[in-house]
Amino acid sequence: MNPLVVLIIVIPLIGSAFTEIKEWLSIPFSLIDLIFSLFLYLDIPIEGVFYVTRLTWYFVLMVTSIYFLSSLFSIRYLKGEKTKISKKTYFVLLNFFASSMLFALVINNLGLMWVGIETTTITTILLVLTEGTETSIEASWRYTIIVSAGVTFAFISVILVYYSIHSLAVNVDPKPSIILALASGIGLVGFGTKVGVFPMNTWLPDAHSESPSPVSAMFSGVLLPVALYVLYRLYEIYPIEPLFTWAATISIFVASLMMASQKNMKRLFAYSTIENMNLALLGFALNQPLGAIILLVAHAFGKSSAFYTTGVIFKASGSKEIRPYGLWKLKYTGLSLLFSSLTVTGAPPLATFVGEFLILSSALKYSPLIFSIVIFSLAVAFISINYHVSKMSFEGNENLKEDKFMGIISFVTSLIPLIMGIALIWWLV
Repeated sequence: MNPLVVLIIVIPLIGSAFTEIKEWLSIPFSLIDLIFSLFLYLDIPIEGVFYVTRLTWYFVLMVTSIYFLSSLFSIRYLKGEKTKISKKTYFVLLNFFASSMLFALVINNLGLMWVGIETTTITTILLVLTEGTETSIEASWRYTIIVSAGVTFAFISVILVYYSIHSLAVNVDPKPSIILALASGIGLVGFGTKVGVFPMNTWLPDAHSESPSPVSAMFSGVLLPVALYVLYRLYEIYPIEPLFTWAATISIFVASLMMASQKNMKRLFAYSTIENMNLALLGFALNQPLGAIILLVAHAFGKSSAFYTTGVIFKASGSKEIRPYGLWKLKYTGLSLLFSSLTVTGAPPLATFVGEFLILSSALKYSPLIFSIVIFSLAVAFISINYHVSKMSFEGNENLKEDKFMGIISFVTSLIPLIMGIALIWWLV
């Protein structure tokens, strides 16, 4: 058993104990977790109780990075806020949330992966309730009902895998069977509910729009990719390429159409998350893991920045509505919203563009029809998001007071996909 992997899972739990003393003590523990995850790269591949490949490591790095940034952002975001749960409880839940995601990523057992995903559901239900509004209570109930139904299907798929091959280890190479095919299809419904696969994605815009912004960043930036990672490991056991590719394509198409009519900025970015997660799912299904992981890592930072920025706007204006704010007058917020929006819509030279290019290249070879639908959907999403963001940034003349601490975190986070993109294009060329 690798001690470094154990530490990465346990450190957030230790941080929860110290959070009872002071809330801000979560920050050093999340930073230590991030540093340890960097050192984990030196130990891979790891097989045994834990299963960590280079692909797994990228997901671990995503989780620890956004966990640290959200812990840092939460300190200022919650300052002066009246919350349904205490701030200490909030950070305890945030730490457990991070630990359960990390556990789901590294454990070499599909059943225990399911346990990790289910644990994230329990902790995030309470985090959605943080602001204590009537709409947040309604959103948490919807989240509970839909996702609980989904994880039940996921559990059935795990049972079928064990029934077929008498093992739940991730690194197996079983013989194809009808039972495994059934497990893979049911798993798409079950774990796909958490990923945001249509039509099981209706909980996602509600939960994202009513959660505190740092929690929304954790939801979009890393929770959905973690669920996607587990779904991909199940897909590897028995790949049903046509089913997964068409499920992803339809989900991308529906999400892109929903963006144009949105009036709430957080719901807008929630639908963008559905689009990006299913584009990554399409990449995995088409055997293009490089494009998928580039997209997911860049999206984690870009979408987190987008939600951090909406938090800055909400704290300054008291509104989540898409309307003219005149954000160009603010030092950091306007730029971070612009960069993050360009990131999640795949504009060059940002890293998401590189990931999308690789996935679309594979889609064109696989099916021109799927390629055409996805290209159309991406164009609609690009126009919709950037139209709304342009209205918020360059129109209006509101006298908003920017929180510089939160603004700087949003801005720095939004620059990471740009730096990644330039480095990747330089490397590929």
